[in-house]
Amino acid sequence: MKRTLVLLALVATSVFAADTPDPMMQNRIRQEGFRNSKVMETAEELMDFVGPRLTGSPNMKRANEWTRDKLTAFGLTNAHLESWGPFGRGWSYEECTVRMTAPDVAQLWALPRAWTPGTNGVITGKPVRVKIETVEDIEKYRGKLAGKIVLNGDPRELKPHDQAQFSRATDKMLSDLQTYELPGKPRFTREEIVKRNAFRKALTKFLGEEKPLVMIDSDSADFGNFHVQGAGTQKDGESYPVPSIVMSTEHYNRLARLVDLKKDVTLEVNVKTTYYDDDKNAYNTIAEIPGSDKKGEIVMLGGHLDSWHGGTGATDNGAGVVVAMEAARIIKAIGIAPKRTIRIALWSGEEEGLLGSRAYVSEHFASRPEPTAAERDIPAAMRANAGPLTFKPEHAKLSAYFNLDNGTGKIRGVYAQENYAVAPIFQSWIEPLKDLGVTTVTERNTGSTDHVSFDGVGLPGFQFIQDEVEYEQRTHHTNYDVYDRLQREDLMQAAVVMATFVWEAANRPEMMPRKPLAKSDLPAATTAVPKK
Repeated sequence: MKRTLVLLALVATSVFAADTPDPMMQNRIRQEGFRNSKVMETAEELMDFVGPRLTGSPNMKRANEWTRDKLTAFGLTNAHLESWGPFGRGWSYEECTVRMTAPDVAQLWALPRAWTPGTNGVITGKPVRVKIETVEDIEKYRGKLAGKIVLNGDPRELKPHDQAQFSRATDKMLSDLQTYELPGKPRFTREEIVKRNAFRKALTKFLGEEKPLVMIDSDSADFGNFHVQGAGTQKDGESYPVPSIVMSTEHYNRLARLVDLKKDVTLEVNVKTTYYDDDKNAYNTIAEIPGSDKKGEIVMLGGHLDSWHGGTGATDNGAGVVVAMEAARIIKAIGIAPKRTIRIALWSGEEEGLLGSRAYVSEHFASRPEPTAAERDIPAAMRANAGPLTFKPEHAKLSAYFNLDNGTGKIRGVYAQENYAVAPIFQSWIEPLKDLGVTTVTERNTGSTDHVSFDGVGLPGFQFIQDEVEYEQRTHHTNYDVYDRLQREDLMQAAVVMATFVWEAANRPEMMPRKPLAKSDLPAATTAVPKK
């Protein structure tokens, strides 16, 4: 069956013409990207100087302004911050210390979850252990948690790792990606998301009524590595009512065992956080390299600038940001104007649901009706009756958007997003890049990052295939997501590849081909996609 699908895909794509890449420009891009790279300098400033970049925080605004000024220094024009919103309240933390003071003294590794309040100074208390995972669990603990430090969840058994924590894509993995994959069940169904949202709201309400001192959750990682994300949301009326922190598995397990043994455990906790309500909008950073004879048409590249706050957002997604910035710098440094305007966009609000890129696409390219109250908590791609698109004039002018957001690893290929007409074009572009390890074009879709905002309104939006390195195993949304986990050679290679794709798209005779839109996406009186 799979062999038949591969054959059909090859037949379908063979009727479309490939491109002939410009070898002179390929050479110039390589020379600038490998001999005069600035990617690590940019990375060091962004991660070490600016730091973590939670959307709505002062650091995020500083990152917007810093990237705007840096792109201007690279020679790009019209560098500016474009607001969108409302996003909601901003948040940052200044301090988090957790100590066990009895039966032993120990400094414990923990960080607060985003949008939770502080403790208003040092608090001291006895921990109790609970396991609240469903709405039904809540009632078991009603009236039992007030004034307590709550350990939520069982201790986790840790085993030696049976595979390497650092990995590259093998030839077999890349070959398998080239086999068409029939659409399957999503990671979470709509029903599961509705149930999860109901639990989140019920737990928030319960904690506001119960008033424990602190909620402490453990993590599934080990080696002192733990995931730091949010609790509650940034939206009005959805703030988490009590301080909530996540603790390393090893330290949480010790506390949980002591409590289960009925030992007299005492903890000191001090969490200091700040909310920001003066500006509830958020911002994307935008800049351009003007085109020449086709300057009214646009090729875009980018990645999301926001991050979580446990590390400094290096691999998620500082890596994608600095690669996109370096790709734009390389093209500008060569000194030859592209035919089409090249526009870089560095998004905010990605971690909260691709919010910045969705807002930008809605403002510039195409929008849908506002979701109903019942649909607002459902991811946009899973909303029922999302409604037809309203096309903006710029929809006909965007040739393609290229995104990078899967860590520090080398680019190994590109997802065509089931756009069969682009496959032979991409194949011709990667032919001169095979010595850099770029070998694979897959018709498969990939999701969960900002190219989806473009793809969802019928625009060619693409994400690159990257080496895993240690993204899921070690750095994704963790306290280890820092500059030191970046791989210099990988980022240099990725910048050269991204610059090559963007340059070829900006200079090919025609705009990139598009997938047909679903009938439900078209306005009632429309029978065709807007003319390009």
